[in-house]
Amino acid sequence: MTTQDPRLRAARLACWSGPVDPVPLAGGITNANFLVADKGIRYFVRIGDDIPIHGVMRFAELAASQAAFAVGISPELLHHEPGALVFRFIDGTTLAPEMVRPRAMLARILPLILRCHREMPNHVRGPVLMFWPFHIFRSYATALREMKSRMVPELPRLARVAADLEAMVGPIEPVFGHNDLLAANFLDAGDRLWLLDWDYGGYGSPLFDLANLSSNNDVTPADERWLLESYFERPATDELLRRFHAMKSASLMREAMWSMISEHVSRIDFDYVAYTTDYLSRFERAYADLKRM
Repeated sequence: MTTQDPRLRAARLACWSGPVDPVPLAGGITNANFLVADKGIRYFVRIGDDIPIHGVMRFAELAASQAAFAVGISPELLHHEPGALVFRFIDGTTLAPEMVRPRAMLARILPLILRCHREMPNHVRGPVLMFWPFHIFRSYATALREMKSRMVPELPRLARVAADLEAMVGPIEPVFGHNDLLAANFLDAGDRLWLLDWDYGGYGSPLFDLANLSSNNDVTPADERWLLESYFERPATDELLRRFHAMKSASLMREAMWSMISEHVSRIDFDYVAYTTDYLSRFERAYADLKRM
């Protein structure tokens, strides 16, 4: 992994017609993002190398980004180099969790998830990754022990819970998922909604995207049921609800453990300790609710 300054890397990309002045954009907790103007045209630039410990491989992000544009849910990728992606800039509002929660916005988001799951496999090319949160837990736990993380005493219990959740989720029918449905990865351009950031794109369970959307944005129980029934086009059975809530707990545990790792490896200026604490608390509440079902 290169240690070159991300802004300098963005400025030196081969696609520019001359000197440019990348403007840092706030919000990224994995990559460094910039707005670049070249000959009066604005571009969105993402700078980031492979992060094997998180399963982030840029060849997969590139393939997913291209496929997402092909199915009309993400902006056009105009240029790429190792560790850099340049997109057409879209004017719009980055969503916050409270903007995601209303039923009207969920109704705009669901078609993007459906197109991702159903249409992107027709356009993704080359090697692909699989996103399975329970494999991620096991890998993260090993890495956290090697790092002598402050969270090592918690790992045995988390491992037991993860095994319980994996059994509850049961067999899956894989789809191509986004797997990182944070509010900030949606851009509302007014006339349409865009889905951004394909770091974790890969095959996995459709329940993960639905549960991830809910867990990251505090979707209400009534709207969770609406999401499930709209996605699967049938009433939500007790079994489906239990599997969904198991994956919801898994989504929250995965985000917490991602942050535990990031406390050690990330160079981005972000309070990962607070993020870990927040997501662990949310996980514990969701798992307690699940056990009462």
